[in-house]
Amino acid sequence: MTLFDPDNHQRSDRHKRIYAYTEVAYTTVDFLAALLFVIGSILFFSQSTTEIGTWLFLIGSILFGMRPTIKLFREIAYLRIGDLEDAANPPSVAWGTTARSGTDKRT
Repeated sequence: MTLFDPDNHQRSDRHKRIYAYTEVAYTTVDFLAALLFVIGSILFFSQSTTEIGTWLFLIGSILFGMRPTIKLFREIAYLRIGDLEDAANPPSVAWGTTARSGTDKRT
């Protein structure tokens, strides 16, 4: 199993379930972060609500930072139920070299 392979969620029913849960979490976090940024922007129009707007920007930024964390969590969950040896030796995509064979396909 290669990390961050888009086809990993099709490997089993358990993979599909993990994918579904993490997609719901990812979408929820994405939506909340965007909503907080919009509300924060509106609050910046008034001097009296600028501080609250700043806090909403900070919380929204933290939520945007959670997005890659959710994807990393999903990949770790896949690894826990998948083939760890494959993940340790993924084929390299740089220059057409494969890690297992050590052959270089450059011309």
